[in-house]
Formats: sequence, structure tokens, C-alpha cells
Amino acid sequence: MSNMNRADPQTSAFEAARPRLMRLAYRMLGDVGAAEDIVQNAWLKWQATPMDTIAEPAAWLAKVTARLAIDELRAARRKREIYAGPFLPEPVTPEAEPWSAPAAEASLAIADDLSVALFLVLERLSPDERAAFLLREAFDADYGEIAAMLGKSEAACRKIIERAREHVADARPRYSVDEEAHRALFETLLSASASGNLEAIKKHLRPDAILISDGGGKRAAALNPIYGDDKIARFLVGTSRKRGDAPLSFAPARVNGLPSLILREDGVLDSTISLELGDDGRIARIYIVRNPDKLERLG
Repeated sequence: MSNMNRADPQTSAFEAARPRLMRLAYRMLGDVGAAEDIVQNAWLKWQATPMDTIAEPAAWLAKVTARLAIDELRAARRKREIYAGPFLPEPVTPEAEPWSAPAAEASLAIADDLSVALFLVLERLSPDERAAFLLREAFDADYGEIAAMLGKSEAACRKIIERAREHVADARPRYSVDEEAHRALFETLLSASASGNLEAIKKHLRPDAILISDGGGKRAAALNPIYGDDKIARFLVGTSRKRGDAPLSFAPARVNGLPSLILREDGVLDSTISLELGDDGRIARIYIVRNPDKLERLG
């Protein structure tokens, strides 16, 4: 979109909406590149439509983007049926975001929530259900508009969105600590994993903790989620041992809104590791992304 004439009102209206369209498409797909393609296609449709025929540009663009994302998600889900292991969203850090969140939207929690927990909740919804929820929560689209776009009744859309709200509310982290405390927690886990100290690791894990790792079949990762503090501790120790004496470096970051580390092995980007804490301050979820295709933008 480098050739856009920024003095053109039609282009200016699209550029104003673009950050929110990117966040909508990313939350639908969990893939920044695919989201960029969706928004580019929305731009082409916008460019081909006379602006004086569109009453509410932002709403029109949101619906077009959602429709394109639904079609892409249906195709993507067929690919995910043969995806090796769990599918996590492409890691996004504030520095690497291909969008910017206007200050006026700071109060819209769902508009700025790019968390893995939210993505995993949305993954359990059908493409239509996911679009309905995001259009309502992030764009405040009315139920009639959503129903018309999806070909469903308003009553059905209300039920879909209400159920999704309940799931999202249950999935949101309810506990946070300062950056220094998270850094100390990471250091403890890394040190205990390297030394094989299972009890030191388990001390910081909830008994019902879950570890999810995404290697995409291209790097070693657990092919299924790992449940429970003991199994997770053993997995972390085993992973550390397999690395051997390879030189490692860790950089703290916020990935998808969570305290994280970006890990490099012998200078090469290896993975992101993110922690989600429970209300007791112990680790409830660990998310590890190793698929190199998803790490390119962080490299």
C-alpha cells in the first residue's frame, strides 16, 4: 500500500481503520502474514467501491475483513488438521507489531487483547462464531449487522456472543506481577531445569499447570499439551539436557501480552517462552513457540 495517496479521503479513511482491521484479522487467524494479506484484500475491495455508497466506512471495512478472514480460516483449519502438534498464534511483541493501537482505544480491553489464552478460546469457536464475537466486542457492531453478514438470526448471534464472552472471561489471566518478579521466576526455572532440580521447578508450578509447545513439525516440541506440575518439570529438565552445552542467550520481552523470554541458541533464534500465572502467583500455563516460520518477524 506504499502507493496510497494520503491526501485522498478514501485512503485516509482506510488508513485510520487499518490498525483495528489488522488486530481483527490477526485474532481470527493467529498469523501476521495472513492478516496482512486479508487487510490488503480489504483495501482492494474498498478501493473498488465508491465511498459515497458507504454510510459507515469503519463498519463496512470491519465486515469485509471479517468475511475474508472467515474464508481464510476455513481453509486454514483444513491445513491445521494435519499440523504437527498444538497450534499457537504467531508471537507478537510490542516492538514488532505491524499495527498501532490508538490511545482512544486503550479502554477497549478486547481490542488490544492479543493473548494466547484468548486465541485458544477463540480456536474452539467456529469461524462464524469467532467473527461474531470479535465484531461485537472489538467493533461494537450491532446484532442486526452481524446476523446479516453471517446469515443467522439476531437471537442466534446473541447466544453465540454471550457464550464466547463467558469462555473468554474464564480464560483471562486474573493475576499479574511486576517485571522483576517475572524475571526472577524465569531465572529460577532455567537454573532448576539446567541442574535437573525437579522439586525447585514444581514449587513454582500449579498442580494443574499446562505446557503447550508449537514446533510445527519443523523443530522438536511436545506433540500434545503436557498436564500437571510433575510432567512439566520432567519435560523442562529433559529439554535442557538435550540442548547439552550449546550456548544460550535469553532476552526478556512481552509476547502476546505475556511476560516472556526470547531464546537464542548459538546466536540463532530458537523459541519464545511465555508464562501465565494463576491467582496464587504460581505458573498456570507455559507457551513455547519453536516453529521457525512463526519466529521470522522476531529474528
